[in-house]
Amino acid sequence: MRKSTLNRKALIQYVSLVLPGFIIFTIGLIIPIILAFFYSLTSWNGMTAEKPFVGMENYVKFFKDPYVRDAWVFTLKFTIYNTIIQNVFALLFAVALDSSIRLKKIYRTVIFMPCLISALVVGFIWLRMYSNILPALNKLLGTNINFLLFGDGKTVLTGLLIANNWQWIGYWMLIYLAALQSIPSELYESASIDGASPFRKFINVTVPMLAPAFTICIVGITTGSLKVYELMVSSTGGGPGRASTSIIYHIYNTAISGRQYGYGSAMSIMLVLILLLVAMIQVVFLKKREVQL
Repeated sequence: MRKSTLNRKALIQYVSLVLPGFIIFTIGLIIPIILAFFYSLTSWNGMTAEKPFVGMENYVKFFKDPYVRDAWVFTLKFTIYNTIIQNVFALLFAVALDSSIRLKKIYRTVIFMPCLISALVVGFIWLRMYSNILPALNKLLGTNINFLLFGDGKTVLTGLLIANNWQWIGYWMLIYLAALQSIPSELYESASIDGASPFRKFINVTVPMLAPAFTICIVGITTGSLKVYELMVSSTGGGPGRASTSIIYHIYNTAISGRQYGYGSAMSIMLVLILLLVAMIQVVFLKKREVQL
């Protein structure tokens, strides 16, 4: 009898802790996804009460739409470059600031601070930098460097990568830094006894021990880059032309501005499936690397 009462109390405590989060998760994620799938099977414009059923027509249109293809091409380019650049520089900064360098706490703070700023504000900052501050520096120094990166379709990707990496490198640097500080010093001492150079220590000790951090950072940066939106809203507006229109920006323009809620919902469902697929592939591959190491 006493055991049954204790089990009942434990169950009540468990449910009371889990239920609020489950309700929020259901209302904030599960129900919207179900509704989005329902709307994706219609040609609803978001205004009328009628929601004409069109079946899989929106999904067929998704694969034939040239604007969707262009948006995905830009998004994939942004994602690939962003993932490589952020991981490399975040790791380099982490290694440098894990040493005995002077004022390293100040450097960590300075590098980390941009990630506390909203992506919308970051877009405004770099728009002003490229259009006003850096051109003024050109005049001051008597140089002729083209800083109007957002104004040319050939350079807009570079400008956005600079802005995005300026904001987020510090965040991922802290993850690598925490992983570096968790590596046992005995491993480095053993490598020193074996006569390993600093480079060999990094390759044979540091990199393998950072495998879990690589998984977190690569998956996080990749999925975050595929969902980039706010930065374009406040900086390029998807331009010049459609040169910097990401897939989410295109979904927003289609569903909200274009009043094609059904088609926009179909694109959103496809984006969710692609994000899940990419994340699963990365996690499976990187987790295998962790096991091997």
